[in-house]
Amino acid sequence: MEKVIVDLANALRERLAIIHDEESRCDQANHIARLKAVSEKIETFQEALPRPVDPRLAHYLQRKSFDKALEYLETNCSGGL
Repeated sequence: MEKVIVDLANALRERLAIIHDEESRCDQANHIARLKAVSEKIETFQEALPRPVDPRLAHYLQRKSFDKALEYLETNCSGGL
């Protein structure tokens, strides 16, 4: 499996963790900065995906449907993540 796919899945999980981090929300500026940083990581990994990218995964990522993108990766990538 390509390392970038694992890295992308991990970044998507990190994003979910930040979203669900109640303490992080208390410091709104820090919370937003963390979300921005992980979003930049996701974009970097998205650009580095091996071509051709499956159309469904590309659609989820382009539309910022990150929960669906993570579910796709966990379900469809060989060996699981």
